[in-house]
Amino acid sequence: MPWLLTIIVFVTVVLVVFAFGAAAVTPTSVLGARLRALGGQPTMAQEKPALNVRERFEQALDPLSKAIPLSPADVSRTRGWLIQAGLRESRHVTYYFGARIMLAFLGLGGVLLFSGVGSMPLLVCVPAFGFFIPRFFLKRMIKSRQQRIRIALPDALDLTVICVEAGLALDQALMRVGQDLHHAHPDLSDEFHLVNLEMRAGKPRAEALRNMVDRTGVDDIRSLVGTLIQTDRFGTSVAQALRVHSDSLRTARRQRAEEQAAKTTIKMVPPLVIFILVPFLFVTIGPALIQAYHSLVSK
Repeated sequence: MPWLLTIIVFVTVVLVVFAFGAAAVTPTSVLGARLRALGGQPTMAQEKPALNVRERFEQALDPLSKAIPLSPADVSRTRGWLIQAGLRESRHVTYYFGARIMLAFLGLGGVLLFSGVGSMPLLVCVPAFGFFIPRFFLKRMIKSRQQRIRIALPDALDLTVICVEAGLALDQALMRVGQDLHHAHPDLSDEFHLVNLEMRAGKPRAEALRNMVDRTGVDDIRSLVGTLIQTDRFGTSVAQALRVHSDSLRTARRQRAEEQAAKTTIKMVPPLVIFILVPFLFVTIGPALIQAYHSLVSK
């Protein structure tokens, strides 16, 4: 018990000192400005506006996000995952790493508070579980967004074919399709909007389309971009290529649905065995076994 109290007091003091130091060093902190004013350092004549809740939360998580020693490759890979999940702002990187550190510390504090130092497996497993929870949810967000884009792509290609056959160029067709799909499929609409912004900024069409592949990570988008680049390179009909590609995507989507439907029979076997067969055996054989037991005991 004394060891537990000592560890709790130590962790509390470290967190308080860390929070006080982070608040004092941060340039946008009110506490740091007051400490610098008391120390005689010149302060800005014009006061900055008060921070809102999001900025205060980001300011609190920023020191925690820097507690993990990461290489530029790790930060770049995590940034790519966040972009694929639809989180494009730089503050989302701070939220992600800060949440991982905060959940790990919360798990460690919970184990020390309720179980003590003796349970070494919990001291290792619970903080590690809290550390990897944000990554699990990030992967789920990426898969969900990719699935929404994959479902919306055939409809977007049909609208693109109509726009191209009406006389619009491919760039204008993508912009118009993005506007029309804003409410029905916002994820794909945002990607088309970013492609148009990059092309307006001066990037070549092929590079802007490849960037869309990197932002989504969807195989159907990758095949579509390859088709558009080859069509532009060889000068073939864009409308015909998009129509053929749309038909192939619909066929692939139907095959994936049939595959999922075929897997349902196999996936239903464990629940049937556990929740239906075992209770059925207990209900049918149980009374007979109980009666046989009583008859044997009475003899």
